Amino acid sequence: MLELLGVGFLAGLVTALSPCVLPVLPVIFAGSSTGGRRRSVTIVVGLVASFGITTLVGGIVLSALGLPEDLLRDVGIALLLLLAIGLLVDPVGQLLERPFARMARSPDPATSSGLLLGAGLGLVFVPCAGPILAAISVVAATHRVGLEAAALTASYCVGVAIPLLVFALLSQRLSASWSVLKQHARTVRRAAGALIGVTALAIAFNLTAPLQTDVPSYATSIEAHLTQNETVQGQIHSITGEHANSYAAKQSKAIAGSLPNLGPAANFTGITAWLNTPGNRPLSLSKLRGHVVLVDFWTYSCINCRRSLPHVEAWYKSYARDGFVVVGVHTPEFAFEHVVSNVKSAASSLGVRYPVAIDDNDATWNAYNNEYWPAEYLIDQNGDVRRTDFGEGQYGAMEQDIRLLLTAGGATKLPPPTDIPDLTPTTPLTPESYLGYSRLDDAVNASIADNSMTNYTVPVGFDGDSDSLAFSGRWNVHEQEATAGRSASLHLNFTADDVYIVLGGHGSVTVRYPGQPTRTLAVNGYPTLYTLVASSSLQSGVLSMSATPGVEAYDLTFG
Repeated sequence: MLELLGVGFLAGLVTALSPCVLPVLPVIFAGSSTGGRRRSVTIVVGLVASFGITTLVGGIVLSALGLPEDLLRDVGIALLLLLAIGLLVDPVGQLLERPFARMARSPDPATSSGLLLGAGLGLVFVPCAGPILAAISVVAATHRVGLEAAALTASYCVGVAIPLLVFALLSQRLSASWSVLKQHARTVRRAAGALIGVTALAIAFNLTAPLQTDVPSYATSIEAHLTQNETVQGQIHSITGEHANSYAAKQSKAIAGSLPNLGPAANFTGITAWLNTPGNRPLSLSKLRGHVVLVDFWTYSCINCRRSLPHVEAWYKSYARDGFVVVGVHTPEFAFEHVVSNVKSAASSLGVRYPVAIDDNDATWNAYNNEYWPAEYLIDQNGDVRRTDFGEGQYGAMEQDIRLLLTAGGATKLPPPTDIPDLTPTTPLTPESYLGYSRLDDAVNASIADNSMTNYTVPVGFDGDSDSLAFSGRWNVHEQEATAGRSASLHLNFTADDVYIVLGGHGSVTVRYPGQPTRTLAVNGYPTLYTLVASSSLQSGVLSMSATPGVEAYDLTFG
């Protein structure tokens, strides 16, 4: 257990040095600049304490009380706005500080209120969801909080606290050393209030997500490396109970052709937003009792998910009147997929009309022990999982079981089965290729420079190197994507009918492939999927793609 606690501490340390903490830094800076050293310490203590407690038991308490899962986040934002108003408006500030003045032995209510500011900040703090935080979320989701889970949460929070405490103390010392600030304390106080208020509003409207996306992050890959140790993995699984009761493991033992009962379905846990529900209010499996429910894990830039969506949408359209419900759990693969407005736009353009749960912290993903996009979990009227499907295909068998459960529930006049073509590839294709350095396995360039605009050349003999890619011109390869510079091109040796790429940023891409006319694609907006090659038969060859500066390339997939 000591080894796991050490990894938990290091994971927290890494998290606090990643872009995930950027939204909270302005509030820490502003709060620390309006008081002494003790105030800086209490802000950070309040942050990690409220974050740790909320992460571990907040969901359990809200569930027990029947309250919305995003209530604590709303409380945190409201608290930050209230404290911001207190700094901006003196009478309000005096009213807020009065209780602390009564409680504190020394007349320093500003220092005492730092704990309240930190507590509000902890309620809106959403760090990177690596293996350690995922394990904590799973424990909280399954209501199995014990001493080991509490100790792991504490070690993670201590790791998070140290860098934030250093930042807070440096902010306080910097403000204290500027004599001009001492002469204008009231102005500094109001400026801090304005900064806290603006930051709270930015968090409320999800305006901080692009900042987190654009700044390179090492947290996920480093934390994954920290948890590779078999002993640590075993300790994590012992805490979370992962895989021991996974639906996939149970189905693998079921009798072929049967519709087994795989156990109670996990509820929707840690969902940060809902789309396509009345008033965007949350759903729960308990409220859906009596319905047949299909939980579909997806992400909008995944070509495999896109190929499965027409089937899921057709089922929903055909059987909704007979008591069938689809809930699409959108668990992001890339940082840009955490932006709710991006998901909302993509869902609308893809024709997704059923409810969508935004699973930004992977909490529901982990509650289901899920490992795939797409993944389907079919749940009966009693809330039990009866079938799982991972990846593409098996659409006919899934629809047959949907109809079976609906009929068992009393439906008597079901419409004819849907007739959507199954576009699952049946021949060996070039595997998915990522363009960020964290998973860049197929590039044949001599070396790749991380986070640095570098000039690349295509190696000699690239044409004979199948299932590979090469950069040429200037590219800046980040953790999750490569950003084009001057004369940037990407060359791909592939085998597939169709070639797709996730592109973002602003600019254009010119595609050249033998036997097809040269095409230019306009790239303007949030990252989404573009088609580079569309063919009715299997192709093998070299494709070249030239990009203007500023275009971001994330991921290549094949069909």
